[in-house]
Amino acid sequence: MKVRFLLDENLSPRLKIAVLRLNPAIDILRVGESNAPTLGTLDPDVLRYLQLSQRLLVTDNRASMPAHLETHWAEGGHIWGLF
Repeated sequence: MKVRFLLDENLSPRLKIAVLRLNPAIDILRVGESNAPTLGTLDPDVLRYLQLSQRLLVTDNRASMPAHLETHWAEGGHIWGLF
């Protein structure tokens, strides 16, 4: 299975450009792009998107994401990974 990534909107769009420069075959989206959650999407909705899209989240949101992730798991949800 190919690993697929979603960059949180709090990360610079330049990160995606840099990753694709190193390896254009990587499947990577950023919040706010087409086929990804829109800018301003709440953390619980991003987690549901990750579960359905089978993507791994790359974020530096240490303020609210951990609590939302705990709630997501408590409700029986899962995600494919988190960096």
